[in-house]
Amino acid sequence: MSRAASNRRGALRAGALAAAGMAGLVGVPDPADGSTALDAHAPPGWPALSLLDGSIWSSESWEGLAGVLVVWATWCPFCHRHNARVEMLHRAIAGRPMRVLGASLDLDPQRVRQHLQERGHTFPNTMETEPLRTRFGLRRITPTTVTFDRRGRILQRIPGEMAEADVMALARLAENPI
Repeated sequence: MSRAASNRRGALRAGALAAAGMAGLVGVPDPADGSTALDAHAPPGWPALSLLDGSIWSSESWEGLAGVLVVWATWCPFCHRHNARVEMLHRAIAGRPMRVLGASLDLDPQRVRQHLQERGHTFPNTMETEPLRTRFGLRRITPTTVTFDRRGRILQRIPGEMAEADVMALARLAENPI
């Protein structure tokens, strides 16, 4: 592909993202490049997950809601900063059609609970990462952030730590209609 064609495709993609209210987000995949980061046709099929507070989340827990899933670990220093930003997002979207879920790679639930409490993180968390990895094709990169539209379709898989502005921009997902 020529450089001019590539630039035109990038401009068209940027325009489409802006129209969808998603301009400026990092990690937005380009389906034309064959990347596996976009799975726009995936059914919502969330596995049932046990949360650290003992409750169960299922597909119905996400019905009609945009979502952000963050895979993280207590031993990951990048996750510490990233999750502080995710907590800010969680608080900012309260009452809006959106949810945040954390998925810890740790093996000790008590350690994860203590870690979350010490840092004041209140967003729901699970330690059942294998069903999520299998369902959403996640790699072992921490943190990894996955975003979903209000139909439950994967929009992005973002490996690594995100800047505060980029995490907070994810709140736009709640504004996009089904």
